[in-house]
Amino acid sequence: MTTFDDREHAFEAKFAHDEEMQFKAQARCNKLLGLWAAELLGKSGDDAEDYAKTVVIADFEEAGHEDVVRKVAADLDGKASADEIRAKMAELLPVAKEQMMSESE
Repeated sequence: MTTFDDREHAFEAKFAHDEEMQFKAQARCNKLLGLWAAELLGKSGDDAEDYAKTVVIADFEEAGHEDVVRKVAADLDGKASADEIRAKMAELLPVAKEQMMSESE
């Protein structure tokens, strides 16, 4: 193999790793959002965890995050607006990434 081929494989591996980490961070963010919403709904313990899982699953319906926003907004039924939910997601994504980084150390 040439040096160019080695570099190409290294870049491909890094890209795949970065994409996987972004996917996991977004899933963690959605779980945290689900736990936040569950608290607003008065859920706790296993009920809150189960609800958070439904939020994570909702993200697989379509590309982007609007499927999650729609689900949580509908479930909260006026307790938080779509804009508040998006803001919470933006707040929770760095938290999710930090949690993942601390777990990998």
